[in-house]
Order: sequence, then structure tokens, then C-alpha cells
Amino acid sequence: MVRTRFAPSPTGYLHIGGLRTALYAYLFAKKNNGKFILRIEDTDQTREVKGAVDVIITALDKAGMKYDEGPIVGGDYGPYVQSERKQIYLDYAQKLLDSGDAYYCFCSKERLEELHKSGATKYDKHCLHISREEAEARIARGESYVIRQNIPESGSMTYHDEVFGDVTVDCKDLEDNILIKSDGMPTYNFANVIDDHLMGITHCIRGVEYLMSTPKYNLLYDALGWERPVYIHLQPIMRDATHKLSKRDGDAGFEDFLAKGFLPHAIVNYIALLGWNPKDNREKMSMQELIDSFSIEGLQKSSSIFDETKMRWLNSLYVKEMPLDEFHEAMKPFYDKYCPNKKVDYKYLSELLQPRVEVLSDVKDKAAFLDMFDMNADKPFDFELFNNKKWKTDVETMKLTIDDCIHVTEKYAGKEEFSEKLNAIAEAKGLKKGQLLWVYRIALTGAAATPGGGEEMVKLFGKGTALARLNKVKSAL
Repeated sequence: MVRTRFAPSPTGYLHIGGLRTALYAYLFAKKNNGKFILRIEDTDQTREVKGAVDVIITALDKAGMKYDEGPIVGGDYGPYVQSERKQIYLDYAQKLLDSGDAYYCFCSKERLEELHKSGATKYDKHCLHISREEAEARIARGESYVIRQNIPESGSMTYHDEVFGDVTVDCKDLEDNILIKSDGMPTYNFANVIDDHLMGITHCIRGVEYLMSTPKYNLLYDALGWERPVYIHLQPIMRDATHKLSKRDGDAGFEDFLAKGFLPHAIVNYIALLGWNPKDNREKMSMQELIDSFSIEGLQKSSSIFDETKMRWLNSLYVKEMPLDEFHEAMKPFYDKYCPNKKVDYKYLSELLQPRVEVLSDVKDKAAFLDMFDMNADKPFDFELFNNKKWKTDVETMKLTIDDCIHVTEKYAGKEEFSEKLNAIAEAKGLKKGQLLWVYRIALTGAAATPGGGEEMVKLFGKGTALARLNKVKSAL
């Protein structure tokens, strides 16, 4: 059975690149009727951020990726948190010590720094030939130590990657990795090998930064007599041609984009296409369609550039297809943030906004008109808005029509004749329909741009508020 894993470190938010790695592992497992495992790699506890595990689990849930085994849900190969597996790593480190594939290292931080300053590019195996007896005696005296992997000094290692083909690395270019740190915790380089084997991971999907390190992992598999997994390395997601997408350069986390008002599956859909192409070049795909279409053959050897504008476009397609009730519920947090406590019909506002927004936070600009008219201010709005060259209107046009507009609103608001009566006013005053609707909308909202015209604005505010606004304008003229 195919078994893939996503193994993030709990160091904060879930990066878009990490989410894509998880997605590909999920899609591949589900395409092959396999299992998708979540494992928390928290061996570097100095970098752990409190609550980060919950953030990761919540993000996967929002993204629609339900893991089959892992923290909370459990499974047959737990624990699924590395800090809870410490003794397992120590036991396998001992096996490697016994076979000569690992050794104790007592080098001080100062010696390692001097080695680096001298121009050395890797550790010099200084402690390799310390006898077991001497090493155990020094440990008994309380000396600090680490356990290092003993990598051959000559020869080469070749393995096959499903994306990049055969990869060969000279052993002389590989450093004797630290397997167990001085605090007794394993490094990533050691723990990921032990856990992938013990958890039955068949396909290892991870970033391309591990492509040249994989021979070191294979030496561990070989030393322990284990079968190597299938390797699938992924190119990074880039901000531009030369820079990786990074939190330091702006939004790069899944939660960041949710906060902007992107829909979870729209994000998932978009990042699925950053490094993978379906055979039919479709762009908008449901999760099941992604699963059905996913293949390793579609993975790209080149990196992909993240285009937020393209993701906004894709998100807009999902927004427009949402049932109105669902869209309205999704909009509520954004109403609370950007236009709270307004005396308007928010459900109708959602109806007006749905075809006009790409992401939900667009409400900040699209509904800015709600703050343009202050009924308690001496000037309800900027009268200069009436001076429009396109429609050839000015304040005098407003004065010419205001009483009739108030009359039509009072008598016909909400009725079929409403639009017809406004047109009649325009005709009677020698105005074009657009001229009248322009000044009418400004009088109601104090804004030149609104999601809908005067009739929609009356419905949004309600007849009573609309009349109060029109009369406020009349009194200020």
C-alpha cells in the first residue's frame, strides 16, 4: 500500500510551499488508495512555537486534507510526534555505533569554529578513531558529545528520483552528519530516516533542498538493512525569478491568504498547479478532480512563480459559484472588520457584492461608500461629486431634481414603478437618464462608486434611511 507523509516542524504558520508538499503527498496517496500520514518533527525544540501544531492541523483541515494517521487521530505506528520517540532514535543510534556506521564525537564548539575558520568545508573525522573504551570513559566523566554518521571518504552514491532521474553524489562531498545532538535529541537527518522506515512510508515527497543530501540518508537505510523509499523531490515556489516565496517578503502563509479573503479550496487549487500540470491543462479543479488527475509524470523540474493576481482570478470563479447563503456567511467576519454596525441589509449587500469581488476582503473598498455619508455631520458628503464632466451634472442639477427624487422614493420605493418614475423625472427636467441616476446615487450614498445604482441603494439602506439621507442633502443645499 502507498503511504506518504507530511512532516512539518512546529515553528509557526504553514507556509504555502509546505502546504503544496502536503497536498502532493495527499493527492498521490489518495490517487493510489493509500494512506496520508501527518508527523510532527519537533526535534529542534529551541525553534518550536507554542500552538504551532494546532495551526498546522487546523490548516490541513481547512484545506480539505484529512490525514489518516497522526497526532490526535492516532494510528498503528505512533507516536507521531518526534519528541515522544526519543528512545527509539537512541536505540538505532546504538546499532550504528556497534556496526561502525556511527561514532562518538567530543569536539568542542570552539574547535569546530576554528576548523571552519581554517577553510574546512566539512567535519574532519577528528574523533572517528577514538576507541569505544575511551569514548565510554569520557562519557562517564560527563563530557559533552554527539553521535556522528560515518560516511565513506571515497566512492559515490547514486539513487533514482522520480522527478530528476538518477542523482549521483561523491562521498567526499558529504559531511559526517550529527545523528544525535548533545541534548540526546536526534537531528532531522537521522529521525526522518528512522521514522519513514518504521512508519512504512513508501514514497518520500519533499523539497528539492534535500536532493543532494539524500545519499546520506540512503547510507543509513543500507547500514540498517532497510529498503529505501521512492523519492520525489519538488522545486520551490518562487516570488520572482530569483527569490523564493518568503514570509519576510509578504504573505506566504496559508492563514495569511485566508485572512485576505481567499477561499481555502481556491488556494489549494492554485498551488496544485505550481509545479504540476494536468494532462488536459485544466485550471479550475475540485479536490476529487485533483486526486483523479494527479500523477508524478506531471511534476515539473523547474520552479514556479507565485502569481497572486492569477490566484485572485481563480478565487473569483469560486466566489461567483457559491450559494448566496454560503457567501453571506463567509462575508460576515469581513463585514465585522471593515464595515461594522452599519444600518443596512447585510444579506442584500452580499447579493450586490458577490459578482463584484475577487476575494472577500475586497469589501473594504467595494463597501467604502457606507462611510461616505455621515448623517450627524454638518456636510453629509462632498458636493463636488455632483460636478461630473461625463454626465454634465453639477449641484444645480441636484437642486433641480431633489424634491421629485424624494417624492418618488417616498411613494414608489420597492415597487415596480420605481425606475420608471425616476426616468419620468429625467425626461420632465430635460435630463438624460444617466444624469439623474448619477446625482440620485450620490445624494443617497455620498459616493461616486457603489455596487449597484440608486434603486439598489434604496433597498440596501431601507426606505426610511434613504429618505432621511435625501432630506439631509436637501437641507444642506
